[in-house]
Amino acid sequence: MEQESMWNRRVRPRVRTRRWKVAATVGVAATAAVTVALAVAAPAQAATTLRSLAEAKSRYFGTALTVGDVTNGTESNLAATQFDMVTPGNEMKWDTTEPSRGNFNFGPGDQIVSFAQAHTMRVRGHNLVWHSQTGAWVFQGSEGKPADRETLLARMRDHIRTVVGRYKGKIHGWDVVNEAIDEDGSLRKSPWQVGIGDDYVAKAFEFAREADPDAELYYNDFNLEKPAKRAGVIKLVQDLQARKLRIDGIGNQAHWRLDTPAIDEIDKALVELHATGLKVMFTELDINLLPNTPRGADPSAANPYANGLPDEVQQQLARRYADVFRVFLKHRDAVTRVTFWGLSDADSWLNRGRMNYPLLWDRQRRPKPAFDAVVQALRTPG
Repeated sequence: MEQESMWNRRVRPRVRTRRWKVAATVGVAATAAVTVALAVAAPAQAATTLRSLAEAKSRYFGTALTVGDVTNGTESNLAATQFDMVTPGNEMKWDTTEPSRGNFNFGPGDQIVSFAQAHTMRVRGHNLVWHSQTGAWVFQGSEGKPADRETLLARMRDHIRTVVGRYKGKIHGWDVVNEAIDEDGSLRKSPWQVGIGDDYVAKAFEFAREADPDAELYYNDFNLEKPAKRAGVIKLVQDLQARKLRIDGIGNQAHWRLDTPAIDEIDKALVELHATGLKVMFTELDINLLPNTPRGADPSAANPYANGLPDEVQQQLARRYADVFRVFLKHRDAVTRVTFWGLSDADSWLNRGRMNYPLLWDRQRRPKPAFDAVVQALRTPG
């Protein structure tokens, strides 16, 4: 994701206060056709589910959920009805599962897995190794010094074995490493890279494979439409392949905006990532409608839709989703899953004190024109 201001600083959602496949062709041939599709009244779409449309083609749709979602009747019903794959928003990240050395907390993750099992939903584990949302203790050695290579490897191995072992047979696939590549395509100088070296990614995949040989293993990152970063990710996965390590797919987070990245950039990135021979997944999809404003910006400029989203912008969002899904469906043999990062506009991590509208359901969990655009795409024969 692009560098952002204080309004848009990238933090994963905590408590509210990162498979599907499609074998269809998007049925939106022109703007006029899109407009017609979006004019369908919400009540007419109420009985339509993304899950049923996707499963009719043996495909999968996913959403990120928190414990707050699965314990809320309205939200859990929406999730179970519309989706057949779940990504825990925070419940399986290191700072939740192992907040201090050797003290594991599986309560939140267990709740997500139990919910998924009760509703015949697959689970994607997110995530095992990341430089963020990992306790400072992980990187600390003796006498206030940074932990050395062997200490870090031991902590990584023990954590992965314990967490993956806990959910062995219950998790379809894991985001093993998250966001290891910097914007210039080099390995990010994270505490993992500094303490272990460039092979820390390979070690994480090795440990994950040992912990559950049957689980799929993924690499997950953002801004993959940028050539330099994409080249770095491709180089990384090719290194894993050369080491004969299991890697099943590349996750493209897809935190996009209304006008960026361009559709042809999304298309090109998808093609180049799939050329590695791996599955391509869009793992955290949302469309940010708010401007990237500097600290202290005029509230009317920073939060332009505080009183609601104008219909014109609603239609722009729907057309954006239609265009995006046209790319996904064009490459139906490459794209194996799309997961939205949240259920409704009310749940989105992109709000953060402002009013954003990035998803398919509004704050009252009613389907938006963007939902109709996606449904129209999935209804198209092919």
